[in-house]
Amino acid sequence: MNRKTNALLAALIAGTFASASVASFAQTTPDAPSAADQKAAKEQSKADKKGAVAQAKADKKKTEAQSDANEAAADAKVKNAKKAD
Repeated sequence: MNRKTNALLAALIAGTFASASVASFAQTTPDAPSAADQKAAKEQSKADKKGAVAQAKADKKKTEAQSDANEAAADAKVKNAKKAD
């Protein structure tokens, strides 16, 4: 094997050990969320819901505006067609 291959293998092995140590550490953390975590999750859920409602309202307004614009364009085409006659 040449130097590049050896360096690559050494890097892969080092990365594997680093991942294993992180996984080992992650397993030692407690599984039960604290009261603060639960409260934060609840508040985040409320904020997500409000954001979804606001996005839906904005989408509805955009759709209505696009519909109005399409109707105006169609009216203009009819008017132009009548002028052409």
